[in-house]
Amino acid sequence: MRYKIARQSLALPFTLFLLLFVLVPILFIVYYAFTDSDGYFTFQAFTSFFTSTTKLNVLLVSILIGLLNTALCLLISFPLAYILANPKYNKNYVLVMLFVMPMWINFVLRTGALRDLLSIFLGWCNTTTGEHPLFCTMIGLIINYIPFTVLPLYSTMLKLDHSQIEAAQDLGCNGIHTFTRSIIPQAMPGIVSASMMVFMPTISSYVISDTLSEGQIMLFGNSIYLSFSNSDWNGGSFMSLIMLIIIFVVMLSTKKFQGHDDERSAAW
Repeated sequence: MRYKIARQSLALPFTLFLLLFVLVPILFIVYYAFTDSDGYFTFQAFTSFFTSTTKLNVLLVSILIGLLNTALCLLISFPLAYILANPKYNKNYVLVMLFVMPMWINFVLRTGALRDLLSIFLGWCNTTTGEHPLFCTMIGLIINYIPFTVLPLYSTMLKLDHSQIEAAQDLGCNGIHTFTRSIIPQAMPGIVSASMMVFMPTISSYVISDTLSEGQIMLFGNSIYLSFSNSDWNGGSFMSLIMLIIIFVVMLSTKKFQGHDDERSAAW
């Protein structure tokens, strides 16, 4: 006897997962963000956040560091991904795996090992990691998030239309124009995806900055972690809600930008 299974029923496990582990936690965050310790509705967390120069400065610094880390990761990863995706230069997929293998190691262990390496290197220069908190933090962020930029760019580079690139060169475009008018538009989906995968985790991370800067640089993730550690559920939940809003805004903006770029590429 055969049983017919509706396609909609196959989505039930995923729907239940979203409800239990995504929607319900978000509802709890919203609830705690707009209530006090007694459970009464209040805007205390809202006013506390926007009247605190310390929290606003942490958010601003986190955004700036996130933008800087994203830009540096893209600058480093773009030529790497282009070389890895070009069979003319790379004929062995083992090189691609070298960028994935560090992700198999525990995140905290990688950060601790990097701290020890930086301490040894800076010790040769008669200095310490605590004297260069921003430099050490940026090194840690770049090393940890490079795989998240290389892989999306690599998958996009594999789909490059090389005939379009050759046509641009035949029509008299120099290297810069070919890069900006042919390669960049084709690679834009990978650039947008890589930027989102680096920018938001950078803002919300706290292990890297706390470990490598010896607690001198506080990102937004550090502030949320400290709030929950001090049992400030309402303040921590409101800052988590701020993070969700930032993620939503970034997703909307990148979607519009990517759609606009696709239209421009088609017109070209």
